[in-house]
Amino acid sequence: MIQGLNLTLYTTVGCHLCDQALALLDPWLQKGLKLALVDIAEDDLLMARYGVRIPVVASLCGAELGWPFTAERLASWIADLPN
Repeated sequence: MIQGLNLTLYTTVGCHLCDQALALLDPWLQKGLKLALVDIAEDDLLMARYGVRIPVVASLCGAELGWPFTAERLASWIADLPN
């Protein structure tokens, strides 16, 4: 179920890997997935947690998918999220 699914992409300005992750997420956005973009540079705690790991996709249930990931891995991760 994609409608109503909310995810967060931890990112920062100028991150080319984050751009690639966003491109992989785009087909899901077209299906109704909601995505919040969070710039880690604006928060010291997020910078400490994700500074060398971005991009990271996170769900509201706390599951995280860190880079690198493929479209197939992303699809599998989304399918495994609790409803």
